[in-house]
Amino acid sequence: MTTASLTRDDAVAKFRELREAGGLADDAVLDAVWAGLSALRPEEMLGAWKGGEFVTGHAINGMLQKANWYGKTFASRADVQPLVCRDAEGNLFSNTKLGKGAASLWAVEFRGEVTASMVYDGQPVIDHFKRVDETTVMGIMNGKGGVIEGRHFYFFLDRV
Repeated sequence: MTTASLTRDDAVAKFRELREAGGLADDAVLDAVWAGLSALRPEEMLGAWKGGEFVTGHAINGMLQKANWYGKTFASRADVQPLVCRDAEGNLFSNTKLGKGAASLWAVEFRGEVTASMVYDGQPVIDHFKRVDETTVMGIMNGKGGVIEGRHFYFFLDRV
């Protein structure tokens, strides 16, 4: 199986393999997984999600963990909490200081496909999402704040 053109089933299997293995993941492999996954409508993102990241050596790797990032909450297309974190007592809160505000949910073209995308209100960053399965999505952070030295930040969300 080459990573250049993964079928949907192969992309899902590779996603699960990379997630379970942990450790360092290659951007090109993650890009191939992304290409094999299905686009989403914004409404499919509504609800609460718990997040995690793929470690690629990106400058953002580890920063969310230090902030006690839990995930994201999509109450509606216009009401999104992009950085739900835990406080010192373990309570969840929307960290608008870290996220520089809230966000909204749109259908945005990325890499030739229109898919559900979260646009931050206070910074030039867009998170794009594709379906792994009914309860898991893969995300790519894009935009001036999400691309560092030409590299994207890769993450995943599980529906709560």
